[in-house]
Amino acid sequence: MATLIDAVKTVRSKNAGPFWVTIDIFFADAAAFRRVSTVLDSDSVATVLQVPVTELKRFDLSDIYVIKFSFPRTVVQGSRFDRDMHGAQYANLVAAIEVPAEAF
Repeated sequence: MATLIDAVKTVRSKNAGPFWVTIDIFFADAAAFRRVSTVLDSDSVATVLQVPVTELKRFDLSDIYVIKFSFPRTVVQGSRFDRDMHGAQYANLVAAIEVPAEAF
């Protein structure tokens, strides 16, 4: 089984203000978007991010071939307990999710 990053153009994560992080999954074309969006479930993303699935918001933007996930930060950005001020490391966790062969 391959990982998500093998089936998509890129995965990035970033700050969405001091209380939220957003992960963007970019696809090369509509066909790739359709294939992956049907096999990538919110439960697997919530599991790797260690957030309750009820707190994970998913946005499928088929017009621009992007899936976005947003979730609340566990600590406020910039606080002394914040270990990733820009939210950039979450992309690596999502990119490593295993996806079945039909995603290709």
